[in-house]
Amino acid sequence: MSKPVRGRFAPSPSGRMHLGNLFCALMAWIPVRAANGEMVLRIEDLDPDRSKLEYALQIEDDLRWFGLDWDEGGQKGGPCGPYYQSRRQSLYEECFHRLEEKGLVYPCYCTRGELHSAQAPHREDGMPVYSGRCRSLSPEERARLAENRRPAWRLTVPDGEVSFVDGWQGKYRENLARDCGDFIIRRSDGVYAYQLAVVADDGEMGITQVVRGCDLLDSTPRQLYLYRLLGYPEPEFFHLPLILSETGKRLSKRDRDQDLGYLRSFYGRPEPILGQLGFRAGLLDRPESVTAQELVQVFSQHPERLSLKKSAL
Repeated sequence: MSKPVRGRFAPSPSGRMHLGNLFCALMAWIPVRAANGEMVLRIEDLDPDRSKLEYALQIEDDLRWFGLDWDEGGQKGGPCGPYYQSRRQSLYEECFHRLEEKGLVYPCYCTRGELHSAQAPHREDGMPVYSGRCRSLSPEERARLAENRRPAWRLTVPDGEVSFVDGWQGKYRENLARDCGDFIIRRSDGVYAYQLAVVADDGEMGITQVVRGCDLLDSTPRQLYLYRLLGYPEPEFFHLPLILSETGKRLSKRDRDQDLGYLRSFYGRPEPILGQLGFRAGLLDRPESVTAQELVQVFSQHPERLSLKKSAL
């Protein structure tokens, strides 16, 4: 017997959700409910400076208002808890030590300025590629640098290609050594990095299907590398086109773009908003009022209609 589909929505409680966050939640939720699967709500509050419990509780209220439920997670809890990343540090520490025992992690003392300097290697999009400069430091050099700076910890990557087929973006590949270099799995302040935490969480929670924005597409090869090192089954990935503002920019919680508080107040009910998103997803011929459950029914009967539109709303 095949395992049930287990999907998740994993928002960061750093502000009020915007329309793009809701679209991601909806696109994760519809296929799970259509397959009679299990939905997990995980709160990704790794960053203590930006995360607030009030935002996490608001996320739950917004999801319920739009008719999106979940089987585990958030304040509801469940067998794979806790469902707040800030309470899962012991798991991340265990995974870190497993990688350390393989001889794959090392301390990095590079400053932000050194990483972004003109002499450092960069990708075509301008992002720095770590050169590995701290990988070969002697114990004496590390001891001297540690006198003035706490290190971050990096994972050594192979010079080889990691590829996968994304459910919406198609085949994607990266050479980890060339395209990102050894990457951070624990910050200098002791906070475990997203790349490690998300793999550990999805692996331990048995997530089989990951739906998220295409801004995270290039992080997936790093995560697949971690899945394989840690021995977790790899989920299927689906990366959504981003919803853009009227000016063509990415939506931002900081700028309160398409803020759900405003949209809830303006429309007064969820159906018109869900209709816009259903149209964007190709499930409706035109934007019209619809419930979340009605979108599940459309998808169940016509899954081939799902064809995400890339235009801004």
